[in-house]
Amino acid sequence: MAQKLPPLRFVRSVLKSFMAESGLEPRLLGPHLRVTNAVAGRVDFELDITKDHTNRLKIIHGGTIASMVDLGGSLAVASMGLYATGVSTDLNVTYLSSGGKVGDKITATAVCDRMGKTLAYTSITFRNAQGELAARGSHTKYVTQAWKAQETPFTPPEGAEVEQEK
Repeated sequence: MAQKLPPLRFVRSVLKSFMAESGLEPRLLGPHLRVTNAVAGRVDFELDITKDHTNRLKIIHGGTIASMVDLGGSLAVASMGLYATGVSTDLNVTYLSSGGKVGDKITATAVCDRMGKTLAYTSITFRNAQGELAARGSHTKYVTQAWKAQETPFTPPEGAEVEQEK
């Protein structure tokens, strides 16, 4: 049986799975996205903005931020102990100011606001390099099947890639 992990290692193992198995996240975000902290119900992450993340105005593309709302909501669900993070039922993004340009870092905090047996509600905030609120998003996920797949919270499935303890 796999070992129970602390939230930070568990969330990072879920992110590794996204990067290994998904089509979008490794291509769009790849090694430029990092989880910097995770506790139960909250995940902090950041993205080094490259040209691939920008629009023709040379600032971070709204679609990049929307993709990070999607991923951030999933990581917030993972921070509650679920390796399978459900499927999206609703996603919303509000853009408030520029998130940054190539060479900048955008930081985000994803919170699991409520976790039920059927739905999980998450919120994500983004700050630009100047610390200004750049965007906020919400992501609702259907998690019934994810609960059924998780025998013990914070325990990755056999064969999952897990970061080594430091």
